[in-house]
Amino acid sequence: MNILITGGTGFIGEELRMLLLKRGHNLVIVTRNPAKYENESAKNQQFVSWDDDLSVHMNEVDAVINLAGESLFGQRWTDSVKKRIMNSRVESTRTLVEAMRTAENRPAVFISASASGVYGDQGDKILDESASEGDDFLANVCKNWEAESQKAEELGVRVANPRIGIVLEEGGGALEKMLTPFRFFVGGPVGSGDQYMSWIHRSDLCRALIFPIEHEEISGAYNVCAPNPATMSEFTETLGNVMNRPSIFKVPEFALKIALGESAKPVTDSIRMQPKKLQVYGFEFQFEELEEALADIIG
Repeated sequence: MNILITGGTGFIGEELRMLLLKRGHNLVIVTRNPAKYENESAKNQQFVSWDDDLSVHMNEVDAVINLAGESLFGQRWTDSVKKRIMNSRVESTRTLVEAMRTAENRPAVFISASASGVYGDQGDKILDESASEGDDFLANVCKNWEAESQKAEELGVRVANPRIGIVLEEGGGALEKMLTPFRFFVGGPVGSGDQYMSWIHRSDLCRALIFPIEHEEISGAYNVCAPNPATMSEFTETLGNVMNRPSIFKVPEFALKIALGESAKPVTDSIRMQPKKLQVYGFEFQFEELEEALADIIG
């Protein structure tokens, strides 16, 4: 198949790209700096700019996977940062939909990312795709992001929105920031420890992202997380066991909020997602249990 990807050079996109190339698909990767990747060796991929006429490529692709968006981690959410977080997702999605509108031959499916933050902090309530959505900043980002992508349905394009949980792998994301204190024997739970973390191994995530390409019955929002979410205390205890390190040095929520402000919410909010749609349509997780996922990544 011919597949167009945005965010294909990032923490998730790199792994996704390798998976699709191994399966023999032809890729068009939209990036801000195509020249940076001109020496990439794979023959069945090309890098194009956001400034190119993307409708030309829309004429030729069977599917679009949209992962573009500024990172939520590593900076305080000032007003200007919030604007960038929102715009980087909504405007890039709008650009893709407009390119589809202009194209004569449109892709069959548009897989446009969202995040678990759409649900907001809901304690220990189990959240499948029918659950109510939140109303804080991150929830509103996700809702606007999804709404922009859904406009492709007016063009006859099937739209699927993977609501992605906390992605586990070395080299990026929340786990990379948590590993450092554990390596120095000062790891422990962040916040109350009772908040739920809806996690997923990056390799399972990448297979879940392309699942709607293979299963035409999937549309709309679908939760992308392992079926066994863990509390923060359970997560850090398991991480400590896997690394053979203590997990007793707790970081209080008030200290985290002083240090990070509102940007602490992705790790202090409790979101207990269940991947009901993936389970109903037969998706097979390689890593259902947290310990085996962390052991695979760290061990």
